[in-house]
Amino acid sequence: MKIGVKTLAAKAAGDVELDEAVFGIGEVRADLLQRVVKWQLARRQAGTHKAQERNEVSRTGKKFGNQKGGGGARHGNRRAPIFVGGGKAHGPRVRSHAHDLPKKVRSLALKHALSSKVGSESLIVVDAASLKDAKTKSVKDAFAKLNLSNALIIDGDTVDENFAKAAGNIPNIDVLPAQGLNVYDVLRHDQLVLTKAAVEKIHARFAVKETA
Repeated sequence: MKIGVKTLAAKAAGDVELDEAVFGIGEVRADLLQRVVKWQLARRQAGTHKAQERNEVSRTGKKFGNQKGGGGARHGNRRAPIFVGGGKAHGPRVRSHAHDLPKKVRSLALKHALSSKVGSESLIVVDAASLKDAKTKSVKDAFAKLNLSNALIIDGDTVDENFAKAAGNIPNIDVLPAQGLNVYDVLRHDQLVLTKAAVEKIHARFAVKETA
């Protein structure tokens, strides 16, 4: 599969070959994408929610009523969950929300996410994403020529520092190295921009997995 390459000035810069097995999946499986997005968000969740339980509440432990004759239950202290100010029964505890997901599922879902961008014509390949000076105006002008308003930009091993700084001032634009490519960020942006270096890294990434 061939796709045209553009410069940041929206001029033609040749073509690049995309692997059909990675970018050319015809029927995109939403169930795979949903599983991986749920897995990613669960790993990000802090899990620091906490409520005081009965043994953690600072209230008197002295028996406050008679054993009999009070007309109510025989309570030993005010820490019981049924009292205002008492401990929380079965409340949230600090824990990790992360769960396991097979690597093959995560890898396949990323292929489907990339293919979905190709299918919706939301994938753009540029020759390079670099600037001489970290000026936001230069990036805005380039994005206007490429019709980018909500995009994820993936570069090679590293991201150009000037380009990343300039693009960081623009809302709905994220810049990541190829190693940071993930299903959630691909799906939550309207457009995906890959540099030629990123395409090579993606091909190499899946070639290694298939060989393994």
